[in-house]
Amino acid sequence: MDKLLQQFLAIAEAGSITAATGALHVTQPTLTFNMRKLEENLGVSLFVRSSQGIRLTPYGETLYENARLMQRLYDNMLTTIAEQRVRNERGISLGCGYSWWTLFVRDMVLDYRNQFPSAPVQVSLGNQLRCMDQLLSGDIALFIAHEIEGLSTGAGADFVPISQVHNGFFVRQGHPLLAAPCTLAEIEAYPQVTSSPPESRHQRFFDVSRRRARVETVFDRTSFVFGSNSMSACVDYVRATDAVLRHTHVMAPAFAERGLAEVPQKQAPREMLMGVYVLAERRSEERVADLLDRVVTAARAVLPEVR
Repeated sequence: MDKLLQQFLAIAEAGSITAATGALHVTQPTLTFNMRKLEENLGVSLFVRSSQGIRLTPYGETLYENARLMQRLYDNMLTTIAEQRVRNERGISLGCGYSWWTLFVRDMVLDYRNQFPSAPVQVSLGNQLRCMDQLLSGDIALFIAHEIEGLSTGAGADFVPISQVHNGFFVRQGHPLLAAPCTLAEIEAYPQVTSSPPESRHQRFFDVSRRRARVETVFDRTSFVFGSNSMSACVDYVRATDAVLRHTHVMAPAFAERGLAEVPQKQAPREMLMGVYVLAERRSEERVADLLDRVVTAARAVLPEVR
């Protein structure tokens, strides 16, 4: 807001130029000169001066009422800009799967919201290849996932390992597979359900010349009877059929609450790394580094460290 109007408001509210000098940290001669300049600019007298102080003329009253409105608008503008700056500077965007949201991302996001109530939070729930697409497009700063086997080195994403997990197999209560420990072949003899249905456009992430078998396996739509990026839909399907849901074993307690049980396996399952993917060129950015640290800290509070 204009400096002369701010000084005018201070004088009008203080009742004298002398009283306003302390609040404005301006000398009396400077204020007197500035108010005369304001009156000259407007072509009217704003004050009636006397030994008791000053009072506003009708012109001064009109200016005072409008200047107060301008001051409120100005203050509101500064507040809005400050809030926008906080949102832009403190906002976070990340991707993850259903498991990681349930295990630790949800609590981390709520803690962040309590710390920065005005900062926006964007969480993209989806499979790791969809999250990779969003990472490379700049829609998210990082994402949490299993290590992607066969990922092309040209993707430009760094993988930060956090823990080791393995896939479990989940079925409805009373399923024949729950009678005794099973081999992988026995489990895979039943219809399979996936919460990460493949999308052809994501084949570009893989180095086909080096890992063709991996790519063909990932994008083989005949390997499952039902696929949906909605975990609720997958659970509903498994509860109503003899199908098997392959998913991270750490979700066993959460799935048990929804009526699914984990199939006991005869062989020790193969361990997989899980962690965070972040663009190499953005990893040193302050906001990205802070978010990465928050994710790693939250994950390690509930998951074992890499052995």
